[in-house]
Amino acid sequence: MFFDPDLLRAFVAVVETGGFTKAGERMNLSQSAISHQIRKLEEQAGSALLKRTTRSVTLTEDGEDFLRHAEQILAAQSLLVRRFQRAPVTGAVRLGVPETYAGDRLTAMLSRFSRRFPAVRLDVAVESYGALSEQIQAGTLDLAVNLFLREDVEWPVLRRTRFVWAIGSGFEYAPDKALPLALAPSPCMHRDVCIGALVEAGLEWRVTFTSANQQGLRSAAKSGLAITVALQDDIQDGLMIAGNGLGLPVLPAASFRLMRSAAVRTPAIEALEEQLLRAGDGACSVRALSAVG
Repeated sequence: MFFDPDLLRAFVAVVETGGFTKAGERMNLSQSAISHQIRKLEEQAGSALLKRTTRSVTLTEDGEDFLRHAEQILAAQSLLVRRFQRAPVTGAVRLGVPETYAGDRLTAMLSRFSRRFPAVRLDVAVESYGALSEQIQAGTLDLAVNLFLREDVEWPVLRRTRFVWAIGSGFEYAPDKALPLALAPSPCMHRDVCIGALVEAGLEWRVTFTSANQQGLRSAAKSGLAITVALQDDIQDGLMIAGNGLGLPVLPAASFRLMRSAAVRTPAIEALEEQLLRAGDGACSVRALSAVG
């Protein structure tokens, strides 16, 4: 039995985008063409792979097994093509990342990519979450790593994380006084998450330190001047996650996802996209973090 890679790509696209229409947009095919490919694939597999309703598309039990194998086949085929392709991958890729993702793990991955594709020029920009979305829509970035609170978005997950309250060892909380905060100026997702949670919990607060730079906010928190909201991956030496003893509300989960511009697709862009997806773990690593009780 031979499964056509085009059918496998259509199946994976439907699963990743959550629907036939969006999968068609990704693959430049009509919704009916995608439906036809999925029916053909299910006939060949001899089993229903997807459960369809008027509102959603989900995997069957056989579909879950099929997806795992389909992804492995497509990944192996992609590696084989790149290994024996005659023409080198050339050109430029414009990648945008937020400060909260631009760490050692990213730079190490980009270094590996540059060694593998020496003819590709990487133009990497560190921008705010809002600027990244705007530039992807405008086509001034080819790829962008961005942070999302919602799950119902089309972009694939690179890493899962969550917001936490970050404090230094010298922080002293007085429940009868307004909570001192170190926050970035608006617009800022971290600021919105922080203030929204405090307002909903009915707690008093005041901003005592403002900086557009995450490192500046972390420094203010480390000194004990104020408490800040950070992603749990960003908790570094000198910072701790505030425990339940402070009576602070639980903050939401979030995910880093890979956004793609619809303006242009090149082998260089696709190569970096695959590298980013392979490097992403889909889940935040758990660290041994101290908590204030």
